[in-house]
Amino acid sequence: MRLLFITGTDTGVGKTVLTALLLAHLRRTGRRALALKPFCSGSRADVTLLRSLQHGELSVEEVNPFYFAQPVAPWVATRRTPQRLVKLQTVTWHIRSIAARHLSGTTSDEFLLVEGCGGLLVPLGDNFTVLDLVARLRCETVIVSRNRLGTINHTLLAVRALAQARQGARNGVRSKVVLMSPRLPDASAATNPGALSALLGSVPLFRLPFLGPRCRTAGRLHEHARRLSRVLEAIIH
Repeated sequence: MRLLFITGTDTGVGKTVLTALLLAHLRRTGRRALALKPFCSGSRADVTLLRSLQHGELSVEEVNPFYFAQPVAPWVATRRTPQRLVKLQTVTWHIRSIAARHLSGTTSDEFLLVEGCGGLLVPLGDNFTVLDLVARLRCETVIVSRNRLGTINHTLLAVRALAQARQGARNGVRSKVVLMSPRLPDASAATNPGALSALLGSVPLFRLPFLGPRCRTAGRLHEHARRLSRVLEAIIH
């Protein structure tokens, strides 16, 4: 089984769209694939979308075990409510238990996609961040970045943080970057891909086009996944 963690340089950069595209592509091409979004704050629309693409095989609580009604960082939400802080081992146990119960773990054609919450240093619970969760899982990581002014700095910071975490964990798992095109590109959008390709070195960089303001439905995402099958296949390899 392959575990892919989809994180981002910030919130709202396209993590759910990419996770949904990868999920639709993998299942359409005959691979066994499931997706989780362990942490969710505010609306659960992302969870509903991911469930629809896997035909409700997992319950809402399995896809999203840690939900907070307030649209703030999970750690902040727990400090405002009587809920106990979430522990890192509880999150990793949930992810691994889903894999154990729903995937055989005997073939590389099985995938578990895990979508993160915001960026890598978002505090999730009891003294741990998204980055700590990635390091504990020792999984392949896809960094989603928005093609706009500032993305060079944000992307390189995320890649460097992951590299340092992997070194500390003695983990050589690869990272990849996916640059998402915005609806209204700014002046930097034309030069960002070339600059990042030069600066990222051995870290692969992929680009996805703007998919439209109404792309977040199962039907539209299946259409886009078919159209973008080559780049999506390259991302998972």
